[in-house]
Amino acid sequence: METTSTLEKSLRFLALSLVVIFFMFPIFWIFLMSFQTNETILQIPPSIVFTPTLSNYAALITGKLTTSAGTLDIAFMRNLGNSVFLSVTSVALSLVLGVPAAYAFARHKFRGSEDIAFTLLSFRFAPPLLVLLPLTQYFQWLGLSDTYFGLIWVYQLICLPLILWIVRGYFEDISADVEYAYRIAGHSWFATFRKIALPLAGPGIAAAGLLAFIFAWNNFVFALVLASADKQPVTVGALAFVTSSGIQYGQIASAIVLSVTPTLALALYAQRYLVEGLSLGAVKG
Repeated sequence: METTSTLEKSLRFLALSLVVIFFMFPIFWIFLMSFQTNETILQIPPSIVFTPTLSNYAALITGKLTTSAGTLDIAFMRNLGNSVFLSVTSVALSLVLGVPAAYAFARHKFRGSEDIAFTLLSFRFAPPLLVLLPLTQYFQWLGLSDTYFGLIWVYQLICLPLILWIVRGYFEDISADVEYAYRIAGHSWFATFRKIALPLAGPGIAAAGLLAFIFAWNNFVFALVLASADKQPVTVGALAFVTSSGIQYGQIASAIVLSVTPTLALALYAQRYLVEGLSLGAVKG
């Protein structure tokens, strides 16, 4: 039986502590910045001892940003609502389209199926800037520029390939014998898919949906070019804090805290499904 010495345990604890501090300190510092004014943030040397203020959050909620050049109108809360609407709608549409397609690719092999699946996955390979110019021209021609429908459509380039390939792997890891037994009992293909395959792949679908939501939430380039200010998500709306009088670091930190909160809360809520989904099929036998 192997034993671990006290020195080895201490070194492991020290190494893990350093890793946690390295990754968590920027988040902790941004959280502190959200309660500071620009003058406090820019003072040298920086200090963690300060008088906290809620003026940054008040500016975001009220939409009134006070700078040395005057008062500016910002629409951060509307941008935050746009992010929620675009991400939720895009992921929901991707799940409706991607989960049945993933099941079909996993269970029904036909000529060209792998080529079609790889073509869909290749949309994830291309950088957004590569397809931005033709997309802009097509959207202007189709009248989809500056519309929620157009943004949801283009967000499928982000969400749909991701969900398709992840969920397809989960369906392939599920034994087909259970489905065959259910089909022999006289049930249809759709009933088998709905009552057998979907519940068994539930954790994997939840994990894929969560990852797709995070990618959709963090998108910047498509919304920057294809939408105007009233339809842009929070990632683009943060540019409003770069003003003629300087960069409003306190408001930017507050915006980061508010914009990260929904995805963080969703990840914590769905943590069990995420762990189950990512570990599904890792061990066979």
